[in-house]
Amino acid sequence: MKTIMNERLLFSEIAPLSVRFYDYNHFSYPLHFHSEYEIIYIQESTGTRFVGNNIATYEAGDILLIGSNLPHYLKSDEMYYLGNTDLRAKGTIIQFEKEFMYYAINHYPQFIKIKNLFQESLRGIYFAKGHFLKLQDLLEKIPLENGLNQFMLFLEILKEMSETINRKTISTTDFVNETIYDTARIDKVISFLNKNYTRSISLEEIASFAAMNTSAFCRYFKSKTGKSFKNYLLDMRIGFACKLLLMEDISISQISSRCGFETISHFNKTFKKNTGYVPSQYKKIMLSR
Repeated sequence: MKTIMNERLLFSEIAPLSVRFYDYNHFSYPLHFHSEYEIIYIQESTGTRFVGNNIATYEAGDILLIGSNLPHYLKSDEMYYLGNTDLRAKGTIIQFEKEFMYYAINHYPQFIKIKNLFQESLRGIYFAKGHFLKLQDLLEKIPLENGLNQFMLFLEILKEMSETINRKTISTTDFVNETIYDTARIDKVISFLNKNYTRSISLEEIASFAAMNTSAFCRYFKSKTGKSFKNYLLDMRIGFACKLLLMEDISISQISSRCGFETISHFNKTFKKNTGYVPSQYKKIMLSR
């Protein structure tokens, strides 16, 4: 059986949504699943999508709604791996918690269409290029909003998705999600990291917290997340830095410190490696979109 990575997404206690633009050389995340729902808008890129038991091509303009714990990944076409900097994988990603508005969606008749949408998304939903221009416009705008405005725009996106009759379910009706995973220990570790990733955390400390020696912990952590502990921690910090760059009017040095980097040079180097830009370039490009 092919290994499927259980991705652990980072959410704050007061924010049920994670909304961002993405801009990659190519898609690189392996086959994975997560308990959160995910909307992926592909503004630029072509390639192959793997969702549940379905394999098909994707193109610029496509929109996907991935349900809770549904295995999936996107693979860019081969030309994206040849170092051509003119080719990018760009768009918008929205991730939201499984229990998002649980009571309203399950008890109020006004939300019945959204409830049905979520149920369908457990097999994946596809909105084809060129047929959902309003939805594309909303997805291009939502990362630029914050607070209540972003939340209201998100509800408008769900409303638009739930009311279209032209959406297509991706996996076949006989698809059964048999993904099995052990969550007890890794959930404890990820919860610890979510609360402490902006401070210095040694491998010895986190291994001790998981009641394992360092070698065993490194093997265990990578088998559960698909990443080394060091890279996972850096990804969390860079993700937080991206948010601070767009949402806070503070210096690069302050952001570096708040994200847990000991030196600004290490922060700049890591940020560019992860995003393709130095922090100042990233901020300028994202705020000008």
